[in-house]
Order: sequence, then structure tokens, then C-alpha cells
Amino acid sequence: PVQHTRLPANTPLYPSPSRRGSFRSPQPPRRRATAMAPLLSSTHNSAVALSRHSGPKQLSTRSLAPRRSRCHVVPRRAARMAVQAESQVQVDEAALAEELRLMRAENLKLRSKLAAIQARREGISEAEAVARVSDIAGLSEAEVLRKLEAGIVWPKPSEPTPFWDRSPRTMELAVGGGKYVPPPPQDQNPLHIVHLAAELAPFAKVGGLADVVTGLAKACGERGHYVEVILPYYTCIPDSVIENKKHECEFTVPKGYHWDGEMRLGNQITHVYSGRIAGVNVLLLQPDHSTSNFFVCDRIYGGGYNEVEAYLYFCRAALEFLNVTQRQPAVLHLHEWQASAAALLYWEIYHQSGLARPRVMLTIHSMANTGEVRQDEFLAAGVHGDMFATIEKALDERTIGHNPERLNMLKGAINYSNWVTTVSPSYAAEAIQGGAAGWLREHFNTDMVRNKFSGVLNGIDTEEWDPSMDGMLPATFSAEFPAGKALCKKYLQQGLGLKVDAAKPLVVCVSRLVPQKGIHLIKHSIFRTQKLGGQFVLLGSGHADGDFRHLAETEFKDHPDVAMRIMYSERLAHLVYAAADIVVVPSMFEPCGLTQLIAIRYGALPLVRRTGGLGDTVFDVDAGGEKGNGFVFDGADEGSMDSALERAVKYYVDKPEWWAEQSKKNMLADCGWQSSAAEYINIYRNI
Repeated sequence: PVQHTRLPANTPLYPSPSRRGSFRSPQPPRRRATAMAPLLSSTHNSAVALSRHSGPKQLSTRSLAPRRSRCHVVPRRAARMAVQAESQVQVDEAALAEELRLMRAENLKLRSKLAAIQARREGISEAEAVARVSDIAGLSEAEVLRKLEAGIVWPKPSEPTPFWDRSPRTMELAVGGGKYVPPPPQDQNPLHIVHLAAELAPFAKVGGLADVVTGLAKACGERGHYVEVILPYYTCIPDSVIENKKHECEFTVPKGYHWDGEMRLGNQITHVYSGRIAGVNVLLLQPDHSTSNFFVCDRIYGGGYNEVEAYLYFCRAALEFLNVTQRQPAVLHLHEWQASAAALLYWEIYHQSGLARPRVMLTIHSMANTGEVRQDEFLAAGVHGDMFATIEKALDERTIGHNPERLNMLKGAINYSNWVTTVSPSYAAEAIQGGAAGWLREHFNTDMVRNKFSGVLNGIDTEEWDPSMDGMLPATFSAEFPAGKALCKKYLQQGLGLKVDAAKPLVVCVSRLVPQKGIHLIKHSIFRTQKLGGQFVLLGSGHADGDFRHLAETEFKDHPDVAMRIMYSERLAHLVYAAADIVVVPSMFEPCGLTQLIAIRYGALPLVRRTGGLGDTVFDVDAGGEKGNGFVFDGADEGSMDSALERAVKYYVDKPEWWAEQSKKNMLADCGWQSSAAEYINIYRNI
């Protein structure tokens, strides 16, 4: 029988702050060995039925040490895969066009950097020099507008493919004049930072998690740190987007599997590929698909496998890879429940087995899913969950006395991590004082957690989201040359079959359609906007999108003032943000939110419900003074939203000059990652 070891309340499991602001590394908690222990060794190569093992033995946790295997390359297999990949290459005009767009954007960025260098020699400001770097230098505003409009390929109803999936111009034209952001300082004593995450923008993306991992990794890299992201190698990631892809090695990972109604312990052959995606160094973990279907999917979180078991395996495989390749990063940065088990496994197994340097940091992007798992199911990570079945570790106290008792991976990672962050100061406060953390609120209010918990505001990738250089737009624009935004609005109206009318305020919503996002308020805002004389565009999908699909196919089908696309397209999202006058974000809770930041960057005015990061980034124009950049309401009812929406529409109609100036002011706002990256680096150094 499995023996549960209850630790004394004062067992030193966690780091605690010192008076100087640095932190002691957590000592791996000692535990009494159980009859299960011999099965948990990663050196146990054969599959063993847990039910057949008997005979208690006293075994130290060192017996759980990973095998000191050497990561080796398999040249024949790598060569065969390369030949197969080569044979599958097909000329794709859309892919070539996208590659050309990226090359042009990169060219403009290089020209901007050169201009900044020359500015120092000429004695002018870098901002002024960079503003000169555009395709319309020296032209008047009227000439710029004519040149922008002349190159647009306007949408036609007869087009065989959606207008957003093709190039919107005959030739790209970057207006420049966007907000100049000087290069970040190069930090002294650069760190080696490794992220573990389930998502990475833009090709392994479901929500904001992907954008944050990519943006933070790039921002820290720009400051001189060496950053790697370990990611599952989902089969839906196109090989074409992985630069310099290389098969690094093959090794075995301890892993439990189902057999005859029970979990048994065996090993999983695992491949690792390196490369770069969107400017980020990636390490892609792939189980041998001849024995496992983990991460075989046509979309992220869309495979026919047990996701809890898949991410448990992912956590163990990531740590095993770091160990066998003798990497010693300074920081292991975990994201969400999918990577949470790595904190538990690291301190219980790997820290004392060669992987001694890293400190562990956890970022919670949302507390809506905390990662519950049965103790026997945890064997997918190569160890039985009874190792963590104490309240002080990862036992979910809500299940005490149940059969079976369960573990909670997010709780365990909170306990085992040196530091815990969430994605905005307000969301951190709501976790402690409000209902954001749910049943974990009491846990966040313990001194142990409060002393290592903070909120760091997200940013957006200001290169990916830059209206002055965005090749997905029919017309680029900036605070200096704002005329292109009106062309984007006309382009979207025509493409979606709306009445082309610049005088109508265009209200948009780009969102997952789930209860968290305030779908009752989104639905209400569609009808209310129409009654106020505006137009509404909805782009999004989700498990609660049924009503919206019905409306799109009935009442608002081919409507002159309402367009609903129950889907998601990154390219269409760029067009929607660029065209928007008002972007509604009426979330019931929002840890941070990126939608409102993109809206600000593209010169729209966000209309948000004050919660979490929305309250940290959007300030009402009637109450926020100089910081005012949008419209804010507090209630969760339709009346509260109506008051803000009616104010926004009235301002757009009655104060066109004020609106134009506010739009330009928003375009110049700092929505990037630099200040947040500096805050993360400070935390990394202090743990």
C-alpha cells in the first residue's frame, strides 16, 4: 500500500526573503521512502507493473536521480527525415509573399537602426532621424495619401479566397513616423534563462500566453541575456517557420503508461530539435510517435491524447534534457499549470542530481485552470504522485477524504517556486483580496506565498504590432502620418460587406467567446452599437460561441452595419485593429489582456470593464487626466456598459478633432516590453 508522509508544518520547503532583498534557495523537502520508491528510479529501464512490486525498502531520494545518459545524435534518422522533408516542399505563392513581407520589414528596421547611428554624427535626435526612414520621405500629406491609396488591392466579392489571406497592396509602403523606442540597455552579467511553456506566438498560439512568452523572451534577449524556450513539438507547427532547424539528440525519459487498467512505469524515447521561431531560440520536445501520440494535433490543445499526462511528460522530458546536456541555466521560468510539475520534479529529483544551479520562477497567466491530477496519473511524469500528496506540497485540500485524493499542480508549483508572478499588479491584488484565486485565495494569503508573489504588467511585441510598418495592412499609418487609418477602415468595411461610411464609428471586438470575456456584454454591445448608429465587427470563437454563430447566420447575415466572423485569423485581426475606432473588452475578469494594448497601439480607443490588467492600462478620458486613453465602466450589467458606449459614440460623432488627437496620442503610448522585461530581470537576479 502507498504510504503518505505528512511533513511537519515548519519543514523548510520554500525560499524566504532576506533583509537584503535576495532569497535563499529552497531546500528539497526530506521524505521517508515508501514501498513505491524503487519503481520511481529513472534507471529502471523495463516496464514494471506497480501492482506486482512488493517488499518495503528504505531508499533515499537520490535513487530517483535521472540516468547519467549522454545525449547523442542519430545521423541516419536525421538524414532520412531531412530527405523526406525536402521531398514534401512545394512552391506556395502565399508563403513566398509572406517571406517577402518579412524581408521588407526587416530591411526597414535595419535602415532605422542605421539612421539612429548616423543621427549621433549629425547632431540631431535619434527620433528625428528614424522618422526620416520611410518610403514617403519628403512627400506632403496629400501626396502620401494618394500614394497609399494607389497601391491598395481593394477587396472584391468574387475573390476565390478571403481578402485577408492575400497581400492587400501591390507593393508595401511604410510611412514611418511611429513612436521611436531607443534600443534597450545591455545588462551586465547576462543570465541564461530557460522558459517552459505550452505556447509560443505566433505559430503555437491559442491566447495571450503565447504572446507573453514570445515578447518577454525577445525583450530579455535584446538586453543581452541568453534565452531559450522549451516547447512541445506540436505536429501543427509548420517546419517552414522554424529557422535553422536541427535534430539535437535522442534520449529516454521515465514515463508511466496505461496497461491492462493500471499505470505502469517505462521509458519514452524523446527527440529534441533546436531552431528559432519569431526571433526566439526554441527547443522542441517530441516523443517518438511510434509509441506515443502526445502533441499529434491539428491545433494546440486539439489532439486525441490526455493533456494532463502529456504535459506531465513534457515537464519531465524538459528537465531530463537540461540534465543530460549539462545545461545549467540561472533561471527556469515556468508558465501556467502545463509547466507547473517541473517545479516539483526539479526540487525533489534533479536539484540534487546534477542540475543544481537553476532557480525556479512561476508565472500564472490565469487562475481559471489550476491543473488537477490523480496521484496515479502523475506517474506520466515518471514518479508516483504520492511523493507530493501532502498539504505542504501539492495535495488539493478540497479532495481530502475523497477516493482518490488529488494533487493540484498549480498549488504545488506555487509552493516549490522561488518566486511567483502574475501578469498585472491588479490581478495579483485580486488574488489576495478578491475572488481571482478562487479556492487558492487562502493559500495566497499565507505569509509564505505573499512574501514571494507580485504582479508584473505584460507588454506587446511592438515590432509585430506596428501600424507604421505592418505589411498586413492596406495602408500603414502613424501619429505623424495618420491618414492611412481611414483607408484601413474603408478597406475592412468593403471587404466585410459593410456600408462604406467614414462617419459611422466602427466598434470592434476581437476575443475568445467564453464566459470570462463577458459574452453577454459583447452580445448586447452589438445591438446597442447598431441602435446608436455605429457599425460592429466581431472576430473570435470559443466554446460559448453558439449564440453568435446563430446571429451571424440569421439576423446579421449580409448586414450593412454588423459583420461577425466566428473564427480567428491573425491577419484579419491586424486589419480589424487598424480599422477600429473603438475596441470593446468587457471581461468579467482579465489577468492582464493584450487586446486593449494593441488597440491603443493602433490608434483606437479601448472601452473596458475595470478589472485586473484592464484597470492598470486603460484610463477613462473623463477621469484619467493626461493618462486618459479610453472609456472605463465598473459594473457587470448592460446599463453600466451602455453608459460608456454611449459616451464613446457621442465623442466620436460630436468631437472629431478631439478624437483624431486622442487617436494620435494613443499611437505614441509605450505598450512594449522594455520596462516589464527590466522588472523580470530584477526578479531573476534576486532569486
